[in-house]
Amino acid sequence: MNQIVTYLILLFIAFACKNDTPKFDIKNFPNEQPRSGEIIEHSGISFENKDYTEAFELIDYWLEAQKDYEQITGLTAIITDDNETKWIGSFGTSDGIKQMKNDNKFSICSISKLFTSVAIMQLVDAGKISIDDPIKKHLPWFNISNSFGNSNAITIKSILSHSAGLPRESNHPYWSGPEFPFPSKQDVINELGNQKMLYPPSKYYQYSNLGLSLLGYVVEEVSGVPYSEYINNKILIPLSMMDTKTFMSKDDYGNSLSIGFSSLMRNGKREKVNFFNANGIEAAAGFTSTVGDIAKFARWQMKLYDGSEKDILMPETIKEMHKIYWFDDVKYGLGFRILDFDNETWVGHGGSCPGYRSQLIINPDKKIAYSVMINSGGTSPTKYIKGIHEILSKVKTFKGTEISKFKELTGSYNTQPWVGETYVQSWGDHIALVSLPSDEPYLRLYRNVDNDLFKRVLANKKLGEELEVLRDNDNTIIGYKTHQNIYKRSK
Repeated sequence: MNQIVTYLILLFIAFACKNDTPKFDIKNFPNEQPRSGEIIEHSGISFENKDYTEAFELIDYWLEAQKDYEQITGLTAIITDDNETKWIGSFGTSDGIKQMKNDNKFSICSISKLFTSVAIMQLVDAGKISIDDPIKKHLPWFNISNSFGNSNAITIKSILSHSAGLPRESNHPYWSGPEFPFPSKQDVINELGNQKMLYPPSKYYQYSNLGLSLLGYVVEEVSGVPYSEYINNKILIPLSMMDTKTFMSKDDYGNSLSIGFSSLMRNGKREKVNFFNANGIEAAAGFTSTVGDIAKFARWQMKLYDGSEKDILMPETIKEMHKIYWFDDVKYGLGFRILDFDNETWVGHGGSCPGYRSQLIINPDKKIAYSVMINSGGTSPTKYIKGIHEILSKVKTFKGTEISKFKELTGSYNTQPWVGETYVQSWGDHIALVSLPSDEPYLRLYRNVDNDLFKRVLANKKLGEELEVLRDNDNTIIGYKTHQNIYKRSK
């Protein structure tokens, strides 16, 4: 009898534990399937042990090519660990004419929300507010219509995690061109009473520029100083982010501040986008910055995360901000988007303003971060980050190992009409072939077996088809031959 009772108790505990499963089951995106014969294994990114010279060379060429094929006006990109910039690059033009520079500024739009979120959490650390405070406690004039009865209060936490049920925007058409009429703070306040909640608080995900703008107003009310002054004194100056502003500078526009261009039109052209300022929406979408400054912001977080830095926020606070607080269609922490990327958890945010796209993602555990900024609409900075990461992940060459063994082969080969071109580059003990354009820069590796003869390295490490390097009478490389077809060198 005692054995039966024990069994029933254990069965009940097991069933109870099973039903304690959280409502939102965290799942990674499905792994991308390899192409036939493709080597896709990732050997891990280690700046301390591996030589990334060839990877950086490939990233340079790939981004330059993609910029041309997609007719992007210009872009900048950066790779950093927790101590320093590992690679930075700029491509195209800042205004349609002048060469883009590494320190050119861009509108970073919604990445601005991260700075507002940090400001809010500073006030939490100081004991001046709580993330569970109703927004009305700090903004007594908050009077948006709520038809959902005795629903949960709209809290600072629900706004940070975009689960407050607020409308996406203030009651103004500021994303409408060509003038982009952003409202003042007072305009936003005046229209609140004419807006309605979309959902009950803490029920659904609804991204909200209005919500983060309101949190900017909370920063002002609680601190007693203007939002821009608070951000400068409490965040930007301590982090030496001297190229970051909470607004678009008319004086910088067309000089250090890149001009924004439209999405690609049917005629294959992009038009300049009119200058704008986010005004009363600055806390959600107003900032301008450089990839170098954003890398400083990322490095601070990585150091704070491991406890080696203790300025601006407490280490445990940044960890809270990076945790999942809401998982519906997307995962959000406290201001931060939580991303499943390469089977790991990353944090960050993207930005999309008229004529500009930007992205920051950070892996605080692996101590690596990427940022890409583009002065063209209808583009995907995340795509470029994924490509950069893919290239870095393929590196197996350790420091001290000979590199550029096949430098003579490096260049573009004409593979029209099948693809735009094929780029060949020395890659450790191999050569790598990459078809362009390619949103996902897959490397086809070939091992040297005899002088100008190479064989493809298959997924099982065995050798496959041959690739023969072709030379002219002067011993100059003029192309290569594979599968009986000849592809001539173009540059």
